[in-house]
Amino acid sequence: MLTIGDTAPDFTLPETDGQEVSLSAQKPKSVVLFFYPRDNTPGCTAESIDFSAAKAEFEAAGAVVFGISKDSLSSHAKFRDKKELTVSLLSDEHGRVCEDYGVWAEKKMYGKTFMGIVRTTVLIDGDGKIANVWNKVKVAGHVDEVLTAVKAL
Repeated sequence: MLTIGDTAPDFTLPETDGQEVSLSAQKPKSVVLFFYPRDNTPGCTAESIDFSAAKAEFEAAGAVVFGISKDSLSSHAKFRDKKELTVSLLSDEHGRVCEDYGVWAEKKMYGKTFMGIVRTTVLIDGDGKIANVWNKVKVAGHVDEVLTAVKAL
């Protein structure tokens, strides 16, 4: 698990339109990474819409926001277009970044155990250090909490 003060693991992932996005290239901006289980599911949709609605506020506070899941680029594109999302969605199809950030874990639902992405948000400061981690995120009110933390950096 990542802890506050750790150097954030660098990565390069494809963005919905096929461009490569590297964490290290975002400096000196703060970066918000919200890891979510799946495109077009209720919680993931609500979270993505909330981050999209607050995108301008994050940018004004000097932060960039990326959603990350293991869904394919084509799935991300359909999700973005269907829900009119404005935040960038990154595809981690092989799960390396999810593992590096400790969000790929055993989950339980309806009595079944399986591996999946645990809804997690990571705030990285302009120096590339972990500033905050929200584990097992509950969507309601979460974006406001993250925005408050970004503004406090």
